[in-house]
Amino acid sequence: MQKDKLEIKAAIQIQKPVQEVYEAIVDPDKMKHYFISESSGRMEKGKELSWKFPEFEGEANIEVTNLVPNELVSFMWEGAKAKKLQVEMVLHKMPDDSTVVRITEGKMTPDKAGIEWFGGNTEGWANFLACLKAYVEYGINLRKGAFEFRRGEM
Repeated sequence: MQKDKLEIKAAIQIQKPVQEVYEAIVDPDKMKHYFISESSGRMEKGKELSWKFPEFEGEANIEVTNLVPNELVSFMWEGAKAKKLQVEMVLHKMPDDSTVVRITEGKMTPDKAGIEWFGGNTEGWANFLACLKAYVEYGINLRKGAFEFRRGEM
């Protein structure tokens, strides 16, 4: 972490091959089963996409900055109000053919806005990873009905 900067870090191990996990992240038809309700397309380097979420109004615009098949997904988005932030998802193939997914997002100053972003988006990325794991390993959509109480907060 850079001095005086906040950076989100989250990770999980998924008991599936790296190729399956990577596809679940970049393919909007798969993402619809655990994260988004709609995407304007598949993640491709240099592409600008719009994501909609089932429980929140509005959309998130992302710019895919880098993709390395089965290794890296990187994009920029408005992770905090009026702040373009980089998200990196690094996939590590493990000896047992499982996959470790490590996510970083940031960085922001540790002021009020930065601390609110840090808390909210850390919770969000931990939830993303749990939902990704449930979907890829078991075909379960943990997100369905999980955030109905938050409608209108976004």
